[in-house]
Amino acid sequence: MARYRSFAEHLAPDVGPKRILALDGGGLRGVLTLGMLREIETLLRARHGDDPDFRLCDYFDLIAGTSTGAIIAAALSLGMSVDEVHGHYMRLGQLVFKRSLLRWGALRAKFDGDKVRESLVGVYGDRRLDSQDFRTGLLVVTKRLDTGSAWPITNNPDSKYFKSGAQATTIPNGEYPLWQVVRASTAAPYFFDPETIGIGRAAAGLKALKGDFVDGGVSPSNNPALQALMTATMEGYRLSWPAGENKLLVVSVGTGKSNAEVGHAGIVQGTAAIHAVLSLKALMEDCADQVETVMQWLSRSPTARRIDREIDKAQPPLGGQAMCSYLRYNVLLQSDWCAENLGETLGAKALKNLEVMDEPDNIPELDRIGRLAGKKLVKAGHFEAAFDTPPS
Repeated sequence: MARYRSFAEHLAPDVGPKRILALDGGGLRGVLTLGMLREIETLLRARHGDDPDFRLCDYFDLIAGTSTGAIIAAALSLGMSVDEVHGHYMRLGQLVFKRSLLRWGALRAKFDGDKVRESLVGVYGDRRLDSQDFRTGLLVVTKRLDTGSAWPITNNPDSKYFKSGAQATTIPNGEYPLWQVVRASTAAPYFFDPETIGIGRAAAGLKALKGDFVDGGVSPSNNPALQALMTATMEGYRLSWPAGENKLLVVSVGTGKSNAEVGHAGIVQGTAAIHAVLSLKALMEDCADQVETVMQWLSRSPTARRIDREIDKAQPPLGGQAMCSYLRYNVLLQSDWCAENLGETLGAKALKNLEVMDEPDNIPELDRIGRLAGKKLVKAGHFEAAFDTPPS
């Protein structure tokens, strides 16, 4: 029977090289992510002896996710195959994003958060972040609404707040239910209500402390690749992995990039609520572009795309030496790009419809395009042999 790295070996800084998988947020467009992940899993399984038991958690030492990416990342970190995650995701998408006339109006979230809880508990059970059956490292990005601070939460037992001290009243991160951390990361404003997590116990006259958490996508880390790189290499996060283009690989998978040139005519006729949602969406796109630019700037990347007309690609590496190798896979929801890279003729209207993050009717087409993108974009030559770990 093949043996891959244990959970402890995945996190240990002296067991390398290290590999990170980072998964973007994007609502139901996570179906695109799964299509590309299926090809990555197939390719890596072939590289590791066609072992039928091989999973992405056997290759990647840290799997990071924001929002819908957190749903997928948590399942993969527990040892599920991409097909298994796909099955859960299809059921979750149909249940969670079912529209109800009872939730119309500006004062209620668009969808029922209890259905998210029900679905996530069905996938993760009662596991906590300190559960012993994680197969690899997990990073979930959420944001604490009442303080405005981003919270990157990991299952690293050595992280600062994972365990409680002898007299501490703070509830340690290790005791957080996995479903609740993921639910917090998916609590997109307007779509879902915030998730309230107990973070401090009542003691010495102090009341129990709770925090309200929302989607990590409203932080700069809807694309969590840069946060994952910082988590892996900065001393404060207590992983302290070595950096270098042959020591650290970051694989980043998106949920589709919207076409900024399509569909914004008539925006001035919209309501204030629509303006707020569109402004937030534009800010998330800006942050995602910034993350991708910085990741190119810090790395050596065979998949680097043109960021804009002025800088083209973000090169050369900062300081002349790459911190990591970097692969980015995403679908640009633009007619010219799809024709050139996927061989698909898709009109502007069809692509604009696919940008919607909460429409279950889009799932079959997103699934088809995601699988096609995996076949067209993911290449064996992108994954260098230096990062392989042959099973023993």
